[in-house]
Amino acid sequence: MQQFNVTGMSCAACSARVEKAVKPVVGVESCSVNLLTNTLTVEGTASEKDIIAAVKKAGYGIKTQKEEKNSAENTDDRETVRLVRRLIVSLVLSALLMYIAMGHMLSLPQIAFIEENAVLNAILQMIIAAVVMVINRKFFVNGFKGIMNKAPNMDTLVALGSGASFLWSIAVLVMLVNAQRLGDMTEVMELRHNLYFESAAMILALITLGKMLENKSKGKTTTALKALMDLKPKTARLFRNGEEVTVNVSEVKKGDIFILKPGDSVPVDGVVTEGESAINESSLTGESIPVDKSVGDRVSAATINQSGYLKCEAVAVGEDTTISQIIKMVSDAAAGKAPIAKAADKVAGVFVPAVMVIAVITCVVWLLCGAELGFALARGISVLVISCPCALGLATPVAIMVGNGVGAKSGILFKTAEAIEKAGRIKIVALDKTGTVTKGEPEVTDMLTCGRFGERELLDIAVGLEAKSEHPLAKAVVAYGEEKAVEACGVSDFEAVTGKGLKGKLNGKDVYGGNYSYISCFCNVADEIREKADAFSKQGKTVLYFACGYELAGIIAVADTVKESSRRAVARLHKMGIETVMLTGDNEDTASEIAKQVGIDKVIAGVLPDGKERVIRELKGKNPVAMVGDGINDAPALTGADLGVAIGAGTDIAVDAADVVLVRNDLESVCDMIHIGRKTLRNIHENLFWAFIYNVIGIPLAAGVWIPLFGWELNPMFGAAAMSLSSFCVVMNALRLNMIGGPRAKGPRVEHR
Repeated sequence: MQQFNVTGMSCAACSARVEKAVKPVVGVESCSVNLLTNTLTVEGTASEKDIIAAVKKAGYGIKTQKEEKNSAENTDDRETVRLVRRLIVSLVLSALLMYIAMGHMLSLPQIAFIEENAVLNAILQMIIAAVVMVINRKFFVNGFKGIMNKAPNMDTLVALGSGASFLWSIAVLVMLVNAQRLGDMTEVMELRHNLYFESAAMILALITLGKMLENKSKGKTTTALKALMDLKPKTARLFRNGEEVTVNVSEVKKGDIFILKPGDSVPVDGVVTEGESAINESSLTGESIPVDKSVGDRVSAATINQSGYLKCEAVAVGEDTTISQIIKMVSDAAAGKAPIAKAADKVAGVFVPAVMVIAVITCVVWLLCGAELGFALARGISVLVISCPCALGLATPVAIMVGNGVGAKSGILFKTAEAIEKAGRIKIVALDKTGTVTKGEPEVTDMLTCGRFGERELLDIAVGLEAKSEHPLAKAVVAYGEEKAVEACGVSDFEAVTGKGLKGKLNGKDVYGGNYSYISCFCNVADEIREKADAFSKQGKTVLYFACGYELAGIIAVADTVKESSRRAVARLHKMGIETVMLTGDNEDTASEIAKQVGIDKVIAGVLPDGKERVIRELKGKNPVAMVGDGINDAPALTGADLGVAIGAGTDIAVDAADVVLVRNDLESVCDMIHIGRKTLRNIHENLFWAFIYNVIGIPLAAGVWIPLFGWELNPMFGAAAMSLSSFCVVMNALRLNMIGGPRAKGPRVEHR
């Protein structure tokens, strides 16, 4: 995938033109232009040189992202300053022009010799309007360049509207001079009211105002991305040659030892080699509770050391750090285009030429109906300046950008714009069991002693044997022993019997551990113990038997326990009207017990990774399906689902098979993801409705369709004001998505779809 920054675009018609120019380039498989970020994304093998040439031929500027990165900040600052300065001067001059042209109508004090001399008054209006047009010449340059490149855009509409007003007024001024020369004062007074110099200037001033409001509000949509970028530390404390030195973070290399003091921001991803502390990881996960770190634990760049002193070894630097991968993921998603935008793109591609045709037809119809040329021209100009292709182009990307930012704050990373849209349409959620619904780490759940053996004696035997084993169940027993302050006793003559169990000597006595068939070879197992063990097995637990000599010491049940959040998450999914399905390679009894505990609707057990993909295909035939898994052994299912979701990615952000990465190892993040997707999709629908309905209502009003019926007439200046506010309204509506910032706090009170 290649990304470029395109300059010179002013509306959706421009983005459609750029896409149309790039698609025929040899090697281009697909391309999309994001009007909000001015980004061109190209998939395929096309050369950078050919893509740049195609965009330039279409009449637009283009830079690679590397070139843009070096100059973007300064360029943006300069452009904002220019826009504000242009706006202030335009508004001041337009206000003066309005005073000269219409002050007498508002009973404002007038300069007598200017007011009484119609020609002088008109000439002053012309000069001021010309100055405003020169100040805002960018509209005319870009607008007429669009016509020359056969790609008219919003600037073309503005330039034609303002230019037509100015040229008509020049013609009237010539007739005014002639009438005054002939002494026909009646004609002079009549012609004076047909001047549109103030409209020519005010159209430009109001559109510039709208552009500034739009830019300001568009800037707010990238707040989350900018906040992520600001999190990246600038310096690092390194331990070199026995001394502490502070260097730029770009100088840190893999293997360097860096130091963290209380309050320090972690400069790069690393592993703790010395010390203990609590790290605030809210910048990555959105979780405000600090996480304890000790030797061997991983720390991530942009997180904050809360208390202790740590020494860490750098394991990922630069673009390989977790925070850099998150920023890239959020940025890529913002630069993409959601499928729902296709309808708007098709309209935008023909919108401007259609508006120009409508404007001409409007003028002709009014002239045929007997209207004066000035009146007919005013209707055509109103059509030009009220039509807004920008709102269509911004409707989808601004909502995607804000929704994407809200997700990033909560540790929900959408890889593409399409993923956000799909999240909003999900009706079925398929869940992997191990590591998704359950913790993925076996734990001791029950312990039962026999005969003369107490809990301590049983644990001495169990921990002593299991401490020498590498089996996952052994680790659970040892961890439980550590919780109970039981240390591994010195078991000698240790032997692991494959598929059965363990044996050794403890304090001179033979000790055994394993399954029933193995232990029953050495001692009798009472029926009541056997019944208890069977009950544990039916609950999805693995039972380990332990014996000392020829006596059974007891049994320990081990299970992969359900996450605390899983029950709440499934309840929320049900409240959202979503069906839940659990896919697992585990046996039917264990899977059913887990599903019963959590409240999952349907269980499909005993399926291997390729079998999960087949099940997903079947589910897709009913409704849109999201598959939630760990992103590795569930890769086929993640790829096959409408939406692949990798949960608990944490520091392993680059999960290729998934469309969405959930940083938290928490099933409630799935609910938050769908909640954000639905809210974003609804916001896109609202924006598209506003953009379409605005033009559907505004264009007939500007054309004067309602004048014969209701006398509704639209002045070109009011049309320009409406156009300048339409895009602003769309962007401001998208910013409302920031108010859903805490979807989890809303609990199960989520809307049905």
